[in-house]
Amino acid sequence: MSKKAFITGITGQDGSYLAEFLLEKGYQVYGLVRRLSTPNTWRIKHILDKVELISGDLTDQNSLVYAIRQADPDEIYNLAAQSFVGASFVQPVLTGETTGLGVTRILEALRLTKPEAKFYQASSSEMFGKVRQTPQNELTPFYPRSPYGVAKVYGHWITVNYRESYNLFAVSGILFNHESPRRGLDFVTRKITHAVANIKLGRQKKLVLGNLESKRDWGYARDYVEAIWLMLQQDQPEDFVIGMGEAHSVKEFVQKAFQVIGIKNWQDYVESDEKFFRPAEVDRLIADTSKAKKILGWQPKTDFDDLVKIMVEADLKLLGEK
Repeated sequence: MSKKAFITGITGQDGSYLAEFLLEKGYQVYGLVRRLSTPNTWRIKHILDKVELISGDLTDQNSLVYAIRQADPDEIYNLAAQSFVGASFVQPVLTGETTGLGVTRILEALRLTKPEAKFYQASSSEMFGKVRQTPQNELTPFYPRSPYGVAKVYGHWITVNYRESYNLFAVSGILFNHESPRRGLDFVTRKITHAVANIKLGRQKKLVLGNLESKRDWGYARDYVEAIWLMLQQDQPEDFVIGMGEAHSVKEFVQKAFQVIGIKNWQDYVESDEKFFRPAEVDRLIADTSKAKKILGWQPKTDFDDLVKIMVEADLKLLGEK
């Protein structure tokens, strides 16, 4: 009999790739979706007939109990959150409710309804924030620098607490930045590739960004969902850091993106505006993935240059068809 998986955030970047991955593995896939006036299912439109969507919300405890009872899953992947760091400064309470307390609500629903199910919590490298050591591993202390990072720290520790208090198989994946053509336009990588494609097509003249010197450890989201799945296939619940182990600046990402369309003088098209700077910037985020490589046997398949190329070419195709 095939395994059943329940994914919150199935309509997001990671949720859509994970749903595809699990379907290929023969899983029955259920996804939690919020009721919206305009459905946000474009990332999963090609698999809508293969997954079952259940209405619910991380701010509504009863809906989560009902959803888990309906799905009766073997594995639960909590990927839903207010996931944009910039927005968390504007909506800190909402971010805390969904990204932080939402984790408690789904863990409580799991504990009451299906305690034998395995649980995955999407933690984030933003928890490291003002880093205490470089590179960062599973034992690096957290020092979040945004309401989003703070909420993720809460979600991470409540997962540990439920694991130790109730003997649940509950783990957190501390994923570093992972991008794809399915990334929202609010995120800097997609903002860059979308603008570069528009510039190539003659529809845009300038790209305005924040801090060009900011550095991140960027990987490909499609690669990372395999690591997420592998964490729930282990005999013992453990947390893992997942990333590439190398940092690149926003400036490098811009440069590589313009290279894809054959433009070397990228400076002519790019401006930096302080209004896009974060109130508190994070330092060098670089993942130490030695534990994941040793225990999970996981390795990323897509390097930085290929990631940028994939995203620019996808946006060229998307915008060229409009």
